[in-house]
Amino acid sequence: LANLGAVPMYLGLDLRGGVHFLMQVDIPAAQERAKASYVEDIRTLLREEDIRHRGVRLQADGTILIKFRDIETRDKGYDQIVRNYIELLGVPNDEAEFPELLLTVSEARLKEVGDFALQQNITALRSRIDELGVSEPVLQRQGADRIVVQLPGVQDTARAKDILGRTATLEVMLVDEDNDISSSIRSVAPAGSKIYRFRDGQPILLKKQMIYSGENIIDAGSGFDNLSGGPIVNLTLDSKGSAINRRITGDNIGNRMAILYVENLREAKLDGAGNPALDEQGNEVFIAKRVEEVITAPVIRDQLGKRFQISGLESNAEAQDLALLLRAGSLATPVFIVEERTIGPSLGKENIDKGLKSVVGGLIAVLIFMTLYYRVFGLVACTALTLNLVIIVAVLSLFQATLTLPGVAGMVLTVGMAVDANVLIFERIREELRAISGPQVSIHRGYEQAFSTIVDANVTTLIAALVLFNFGTGPIKGFAITLSIGILTSMVTAIFVTRILVNLIYGNRRVEKLAI
Repeated sequence: LANLGAVPMYLGLDLRGGVHFLMQVDIPAAQERAKASYVEDIRTLLREEDIRHRGVRLQADGTILIKFRDIETRDKGYDQIVRNYIELLGVPNDEAEFPELLLTVSEARLKEVGDFALQQNITALRSRIDELGVSEPVLQRQGADRIVVQLPGVQDTARAKDILGRTATLEVMLVDEDNDISSSIRSVAPAGSKIYRFRDGQPILLKKQMIYSGENIIDAGSGFDNLSGGPIVNLTLDSKGSAINRRITGDNIGNRMAILYVENLREAKLDGAGNPALDEQGNEVFIAKRVEEVITAPVIRDQLGKRFQISGLESNAEAQDLALLLRAGSLATPVFIVEERTIGPSLGKENIDKGLKSVVGGLIAVLIFMTLYYRVFGLVACTALTLNLVIIVAVLSLFQATLTLPGVAGMVLTVGMAVDANVLIFERIREELRAISGPQVSIHRGYEQAFSTIVDANVTTLIAALVLFNFGTGPIKGFAITLSIGILTSMVTAIFVTRILVNLIYGNRRVEKLAI
């Protein structure tokens, strides 16, 4: 078959072995970032429109509070805001010391932000899986904030978890050369600057304004430095990033530029006794943690452009992982693994053996019963039933569907359903024979009068299968796909194929008695 260009059927996780992850997407974090973005946008809008205000800030409850000098200015600002941001809902407050405007992001917009973040994460995860070289992965959305990831053939779960779950990215900032780091540590960092630390714990004062981030990186590859021999990552920027890089480095020759490694992690929240904190439903509570480390802060010797490299990495493995993450793109919002299962290859082979035995065993049992009970017509049904299974496998292969253990169960169920249609037809033929109809008339009426009943029964089952496919995930979808294909093929083989075979046997000759 391989010489004819045929390819093996894709096997699911339960048949091939591999790892299954259920990942929780931090939708609230994406929504909070969207709200914070509105704060900056509103400040810019009011500044451009020359509307004076006494501050714009995001409150703890997620609302945006703006204070104005007077009611007239507040109303003018309100008009500009709702004109430019129709998704913001405003409530004026004249009872405070200064006129206020309380803005709330609409639920529709928040849902849109969450859906977009989820879709972005699916795209980024798919890119990361491609970088891992996994063939035939399954990546599906489950509900409003979860993603199912199945990686057949993968046994190194630790590396898979590390690559899929990390939200690592890079941020490039200038070092604050105008202020002393020692005085900043002793007191407070100057406005517009912040104290960061190298991996060895050494402090460094950076300007808060980010020059560009990992979003501007379009390619990354690991390697070794020709002079030091240490691991490096070669980066390529997009047009926007390269223009910024060229301008900033050209204006700051002799100054230092820092590469900041940023990753969002999740830690279990502890109660007063040091035990994991639980919410009202008894679920463990987690808190987000942002890790920021300065990888390197070299002196800018010359103007940089589209391509440059970063050093200061601890190992070649770290350089390879960082390059992989930058190539695949950062996650729009953190994801956390809430469930994981590993199926070894030996268990997958065992499932294949059991599934094959169940299909063959069910088929043989049905063949024996049909042959003994309906004789020649039973053999006709057995032929059609075997053809039905062949067609199911052919259709699955044609559309490159993934066969799972529930899919095998769907095939076994299809065997019974296909025979059920033939039983209806054959029993109807027997009734016509008992009514002293001729053999040919009995065959014709048997197929004709059983047709509507068979169609009704299969259509209702098909509707149920489509519902399972629409709302189910993973194994349930596999079962629904196989069952749907089996329903359609069984109607063809049970009604039309058996009729053709019966006509070939009894059609062009005078029949006194039917072997049924």
